[in-house]
Amino acid sequence: MAKGKPDARKKSDVLQGTLDLMILKTLQGMGPLHGFGIARRLEQLSEEVLRLNEGTVYTSLLRLQQAGWIVAEWGASENNRKAKFYSITKSGRKQLAKETEDWERISGVIGRVLRLASEES
Repeated sequence: MAKGKPDARKKSDVLQGTLDLMILKTLQGMGPLHGFGIARRLEQLSEEVLRLNEGTVYTSLLRLQQAGWIVAEWGASENNRKAKFYSITKSGRKQLAKETEDWERISGVIGRVLRLASEES
């Protein structure tokens, strides 16, 4: 890799404020999952571009649980270990719809700004 050129496949940190949205969407689409499973699924969906450490995911899960957007229940993981499985709640689905709408509006604005910036150069 040439010096100064970023590798497109380099692992990235999650854009601040988007992890909760991605976790809610993952739980909506896949049903109950444990924290490790959520983190691995998001990394897989990002084609390994995202780098999620366990602490960050569990902090987000706790925040979502305290807000009432997810609930947790103990169960057995694939390898028969005790694990907390998280599920999205009805209020979590409403929050997901709101955050999705907000994200689409903001990302549209960012897209317009980037197009404008490239047209001016």
